[in-house]
Amino acid sequence: MDCIIIGGGIMGLLTARELAQAGMKVCVLDQAAVGRESSWAGGGILSPLYPWRYAEPVQLLAKWGQQRYPGLVDELLNDTGIDPQRQVSGLLVLDTAEHPAAQNWAANYPTRLALLDKAQLSSLAPELGVLPEQAMWFPELAQVRNPCLLKSLTKDLLQRGVEIREQTQVESLLIYKGEITGVQTSAGKIDAQKVVACSGAWTQNLLQDTDLKVEVQPVKGQMLMYKAVPELLSQIILHEDRYVIPRKDGRILIGSTLEHTGFDKSTSQSANDDLRQVATRFIPALANYPVERHWAGLRPGTADGIPYIYADENITGLYVNSGHFRNGVVLGPASARLTADLVLEREPIIDPALYRASNV
Repeated sequence: MDCIIIGGGIMGLLTARELAQAGMKVCVLDQAAVGRESSWAGGGILSPLYPWRYAEPVQLLAKWGQQRYPGLVDELLNDTGIDPQRQVSGLLVLDTAEHPAAQNWAANYPTRLALLDKAQLSSLAPELGVLPEQAMWFPELAQVRNPCLLKSLTKDLLQRGVEIREQTQVESLLIYKGEITGVQTSAGKIDAQKVVACSGAWTQNLLQDTDLKVEVQPVKGQMLMYKAVPELLSQIILHEDRYVIPRKDGRILIGSTLEHTGFDKSTSQSANDDLRQVATRFIPALANYPVERHWAGLRPGTADGIPYIYADENITGLYVNSGHFRNGVVLGPASARLTADLVLEREPIIDPALYRASNV
C-alpha cells in the first residue's frame, strides 16, 4: 500500500481521490461507516458561514474550492451516475450589523453582493418572516447535498481501485526510526510508507502518542430537516448564526447548534425546540410541515478556525489534513489538493506554512 488515509469523511475521500488520480495505491480506513460523521451531518453550503469573519488561510482554501466545484460535481455525476446536487441557491444574510465587514470582504475577494431594502427582500423571498430594513444578497452562492456528494465520491473511489475499509479502528501509528511504516488496526497491521490523518474531531486522539500538538476539539451541532414542498423557499437564509437551507426536493434544513460536549452526539429536546422556533420565525409556513429528522454531528474545531494541513517534519511519511470545523465541504477540494501536493512533493497550490501546527 502506498498511502493510508485515516478517516472516510469529505477530507479523506477527496484526498484519496487526488492521490489515486496521481497513480498511488490508496486505502481509506474509517472507524465506523464512510462519510457518516460531520461531513454527512452538515448543510453542504459552499461557503464558510459569515466568511468575512475568517482569516486569510481559510479564504484561500474556500475560493479555490468554489471555483472548482462545478467541474468536480460534473465529473462525479458523469463517472458514477450519482448527482451531488450542486445548485446555485444564493444566500440572504439578514444581520444588519454584518454589513460593513461583509462589504469590505466582498470588495477584497471579488464577490457579487447586493443590498436589498425591505420591499426587494419581500419580493425575492416572500415566505420570509424576518424582514430587516436592509439585507445582503449573495446571488452566486451555491450548495451541494452533502450525503449525495459523499455517496458519489465513495463510488468514484471504488471505481478507481481505492480500498475502503469500514469499521476499522486505527489503534496506533507504526513508526520506525522516525519513519511511518504503517498502522496497527483493530483488524491487524497494514503496511504503508505514507499515512494521512483526515480523522476530523478524532485527530487529536489519534496523534496523542506523537510529539505533535494538534488541537482539534469536537463541537456538536444539532440540525432539523423539514419535509416541505419544492420552491417553498429558494434561497439559503443566514441570520443570528442560524441557517435555513432549501433542497431541490422541498426538504428544508435548519441549523445548527454549537455545543462543547466532548464526543457526545446525542440530540436534545431543548435543541429541537430552539431549532423549531428558528424555523417558524424565519419561515412561518414551516409550521404547516412535519419535522422529518433531527440529528447531531461533531465538527472538528480549532482555536482560530484554521485547519491543519502539513507534512510532519519529525515523522517522515506522516501528514495531517484536519480541523475544518463547519467548513469541510467548501474547504475540501483545496485541502485535499494541498495535502496531495505535500505527499507527492510537488508545487503546492497554496503556501502550506499557513496551515502548520505550532510546533512543526
